[in-house]
Amino acid sequence: MSSNRDSFHSRIGFILAAAGAAIGLGNIWGFPTQAANNGGAAFVFVYLIVTVLLAIPALYAEMYIGNQAQKNPVGALADACENVSRKLGKYAGLFGLLGAILMLSFYTIVAGWMLAHALSPLMELLGFTDAAHWLSQSSHARNLAFTPIFIILGALIINNGVHKGIERWSSRLMPILFILLVGLIIYILQQPGASKGVAMYLMPDFSQLKDPMLIISAMGQAFFSLSIGVGGMMVYGSYMKRNAQMGKLVISIGALDTLIAFLAGLLIIPTLFVAQHMGLEVFSEGKLIGGPQLIFSILPTLFDSMGSIGVYVALVFFSLMSMAALTSTISSTEVPVSYLVEDKKYSRSKATIIVSIIVLIACMSIVFNFDSLFGAVITWVNSFQLPIMGLFYFIVVGWIWKRGNQLADKSLIASKPGLKLLGNYLRYVCPILLSIVFINVLMSL
Repeated sequence: MSSNRDSFHSRIGFILAAAGAAIGLGNIWGFPTQAANNGGAAFVFVYLIVTVLLAIPALYAEMYIGNQAQKNPVGALADACENVSRKLGKYAGLFGLLGAILMLSFYTIVAGWMLAHALSPLMELLGFTDAAHWLSQSSHARNLAFTPIFIILGALIINNGVHKGIERWSSRLMPILFILLVGLIIYILQQPGASKGVAMYLMPDFSQLKDPMLIISAMGQAFFSLSIGVGGMMVYGSYMKRNAQMGKLVISIGALDTLIAFLAGLLIIPTLFVAQHMGLEVFSEGKLIGGPQLIFSILPTLFDSMGSIGVYVALVFFSLMSMAALTSTISSTEVPVSYLVEDKKYSRSKATIIVSIIVLIACMSIVFNFDSLFGAVITWVNSFQLPIMGLFYFIVVGWIWKRGNQLADKSLIASKPGLKLLGNYLRYVCPILLSIVFINVLMSL
């Protein structure tokens, strides 16, 4: 590793940062929603299986490429593809960089909503009722205010570098996130109606495993929950020393990500049944009402109905969501920043400012064209960007990358049979599984 390249200084710091990148709104909201709509415990059972079979290998492939190259995703993929075409790798890296910008363009807006809703109960506690009402109501003015605020929060962390910024703040935010999540679970499980949610979540009906859409939904959620496909995990992998036992690190990250997703389900699904017990409409024709409506309408109504304690519950819940969003946006922002610093030789401060301005422009484009762009960008990133890049990583590791790839080193494989097994699994099985997910996503559009 070059002496002037920043890096993570500890294994735990790397694990917390990478887990923070994976743990976001998709885990804390997306996973419970998928579980509630797809058989509860049966979905969780399948999710755990496909996480092991597909998501963790995909995470390994992405991180392994970055770790061996010790470069940003554009440079790393160019090196990995030099046996075929460096341009192919470079353009694939730039495609991933574009995906990171697009992900930030909508994710930052939603994160701003979370931050506004976290501040609303705080303003209410301080007696600023008008401000609290404004913060809790959707408006262009609120988007124009809180989207830049969230971009600035991420930029301040990124500007401090990998060790002093990303590693330090991830090491602070992740334990707090975990404590808030467990605290909320303990409180919610004591509320009337919560036991029905726990039963749905933890007692599987294995007859539902016959539904192919349950398996496809679990496979897609397991893959997407680890934020694979935009280069964030690749650039984080590059900040660890080469050959730093990436397999064990990836398993740790996957386990922590899965634990948080499981705990999120243990919070959200019982919360929905608590809301239903209080007379709020949560399910329609056996399916959950749309996610944003539940988060920003039904759940605040539920918190209001809890009396004086509800303000504190709302504050903790939306603070939790805001921190999850922040740890995810940091990794996506680092992708273009690292490219500008390493390939274009910009200072980190200049690169951070440029990326922040680009993200702000992209966000404002969506804010002023919300109905036509918001859903379209989300669909593109989740349904096309992530699976395409994930499939490309498998092809690179399994078929294209020769020099520097331990999985393609015949002499090394001869002495370590496990490498041969892993290489064949990434080369043959994973592309087939991911292609199945991709095809079924396309058919459902």
